[in-house]
Amino acid sequence: MSPVYPFDDAATARAVIDDDGVLVAWNEGARRLLGHTAAETVGRPATELLAGGGHPAVPAGPRWTGTVDLRHRDGHTVSVWVLAHHRPPHDDRPADWLVVTPLEAGTAPAPDDPLSNAALIQAPCAVALYDDRLRLRTMNEAMEAVIDLSAERTRGLRASEIGGKPQSEALERALLRVLTTGCPVDVQAHLPAAGEERPHSWLARMAPITDADGRVRGVCLAAHDFTDNYRARERLQLVNTASVRIGSTLDVTRTAQELAEVCVPVLADFVRVDLLDPQENGAEPPARITAPVSLRRAAHQSVLQDTPEAVIKPGHIAVYPATSPQAASLMAGRTIVASVPSDLEQWLAADTARGERVREFGIHSVMSVPIRARGLTLGVAVLARHRRLEAFTEDDVLLAEEITARAAVCVDNARRYSRERDTALALQRSLLPRTLPRTAAVRAASRYLPAARAGVGGDWFDVIPLSGLRVAMIVGDVVGHGIEASATMGRLRTAVRTLADIDLAPDELLTHLDDLVVRLSEEAGGTGSPGEVGATCLYAVYDPVSRRCTLARAGHPAPVLVPPGEPPRQLDLPPGPPLGLGGLPFESTEVELPEGTVLSLYTDGLIETRERDVEASQRLLFGALAAYTESLEETCDRVLAALLPPGGAQDDVALLLARTQGLPASQVATWDIPADPALVAPIRKQVVEQLDTWSLSEAAFTTELVVSELVTNAIRYGSHPIRLRLIHDAATLICEVSDTSHTAPHLRRAKTWDEGGRGLLLVAQLTQRWGSRHTAEGKTIWAEVTLVEEE
Repeated sequence: MSPVYPFDDAATARAVIDDDGVLVAWNEGARRLLGHTAAETVGRPATELLAGGGHPAVPAGPRWTGTVDLRHRDGHTVSVWVLAHHRPPHDDRPADWLVVTPLEAGTAPAPDDPLSNAALIQAPCAVALYDDRLRLRTMNEAMEAVIDLSAERTRGLRASEIGGKPQSEALERALLRVLTTGCPVDVQAHLPAAGEERPHSWLARMAPITDADGRVRGVCLAAHDFTDNYRARERLQLVNTASVRIGSTLDVTRTAQELAEVCVPVLADFVRVDLLDPQENGAEPPARITAPVSLRRAAHQSVLQDTPEAVIKPGHIAVYPATSPQAASLMAGRTIVASVPSDLEQWLAADTARGERVREFGIHSVMSVPIRARGLTLGVAVLARHRRLEAFTEDDVLLAEEITARAAVCVDNARRYSRERDTALALQRSLLPRTLPRTAAVRAASRYLPAARAGVGGDWFDVIPLSGLRVAMIVGDVVGHGIEASATMGRLRTAVRTLADIDLAPDELLTHLDDLVVRLSEEAGGTGSPGEVGATCLYAVYDPVSRRCTLARAGHPAPVLVPPGEPPRQLDLPPGPPLGLGGLPFESTEVELPEGTVLSLYTDGLIETRERDVEASQRLLFGALAAYTESLEETCDRVLAALLPPGGAQDDVALLLARTQGLPASQVATWDIPADPALVAPIRKQVVEQLDTWSLSEAAFTTELVVSELVTNAIRYGSHPIRLRLIHDAATLICEVSDTSHTAPHLRRAKTWDEGGRGLLLVAQLTQRWGSRHTAEGKTIWAEVTLVEEE
């Protein structure tokens, strides 16, 4: 007796024999039949019970029935009919043989027994009747056909003894529940019918059998085969699952892996997805495939851990000949089902490694389905079976083609997206500065990371040397993603460099940039409404002489300052409107930055994530910057590691760190120029003396000519006061002449008879570069003389 079967168990003689032929279990019914106790039989070879000795062959199938002669304990022979089931390993139980025979097979229902009136012998569905001890009393012909056993032979056996499988034990538990509660129970089971390998789907309806007084006297089990409906529902559910699970990302490899995972184990035991490599220059795959075919393994999946059936690893390329199912289905353009090894004997003989895997795991059926979308062949999915004994059917082919067709569209979308993303990323990186210039004003480091999933955006950064050893720094973010955003970013970066070259103040530069974005938006909208071109940016100009920085922003995150020896703090700047709104003013803010201050400029992709709010991200940013070391490169890496999730940023990230440097006062000399041309000569003399003091005498001749020309022009055409300033670092000497006139000079070619007009041409020929910039008081004309000899 047991909780599962709380009745006398001795009505069946039952023994369990392991795969080595040793008895491992012996019940009381077996003792009643042969007289041997469990202590006398368990652990001994089962062949010792055979009358006349001998070693019969082990049955080939999972079930065996027949009559055997057994030896009784007192020596006489007992001839019995036995039913033997081979049970596969289950939970912690190893594989074994369950051998049973009923001891009350001759018991028949009495005429007044309710069980005798309930047997629907000619019912179309399979019906079996169990008594109040859950032992088979009778069954109809339909049930006999299902189990391929007669009622006469199996009468008196339990359901678990008739079936011999774990599903039969679950069925017996349901029978007990009906017997004890008197309530009907429905159970679904998946078991093969007699003589078939492919399992059928059964709906077992169990109802109590009562007598005239209402007492439960047994259980009626009616089995309905709903295999077709179940498989149709299973196929529909699998297609629905594929629609939901395949294509969750725009990553080709992940999409291929999702296709393989959906098909295992419902449709196949091992699935591999091989794709054609993208064509050069972004061309479409060929319309016609010819053998041999080179395919790259994109994904595979197995019912076994670590996919041991696979010969190649994901990412590797294999060449498939015309005899392979991969090449055959691609060339034919249709699904091919092959039996292994007969249909693939030539291919497996040539590919010994693959042939060994097929034999090792017992792969017996292969289905190769081309992956096609929009008239293009992208690859092939190969499904194989080795654990499931049945071969692929026509229904399996239709199901695999339906799933693969859905996956093909997702693979094609991912492939097109990847191609566009790679193009946009290449364009983006070509438009960004490859290296940052080394200037006397700042030392800088930068990082750019494209979005992990949303596609390449329009984030950019730049460091632009200006006149007077000043430097401009900018970080911006164009709205949107893809090639259009990258192209817009390139146009804006070029415009900023052009506007910076004429030394516009930050607020004026943003105003001009805003006008440009408005025009770009109008062009993008065509004849209808304006397009959706927009951007944010932060523009800063730092002067190492005054150690002051002027900043303005257009809807962009404010920068973070880390002064020497102080904690990080966010700079309070007027936010300004985003670029593209038009007609709104921008404001500049000027701050003094001690030498060694680290200025952090970044785009919103660094601090805006779904995992945390902006304030939490700013705290992480402050913490990463507070641990600043002398290396700006290490600081950039630390900031990204602290703020970005492991899977990558959700939006593009641009980060620019700049450490300010000050120019010592000893490297700057200033003179106030009287409004007398006769005093130009003494000024030239003082300049030469200053160059001697700086040990720059080799530049004295050129500098004297440049100073003479610029000062003379300022006295003649400019407005007072006039000021001359010399600035130098290790590589450059800068001459600046400022006055209060807003009229800027321009270079022209003097005619032969002209008395003047050659001064600026001479300056342009003698210097590395020259120019003018407007100031609040007027203008400044400047020229740079190189101090490093060209090699």
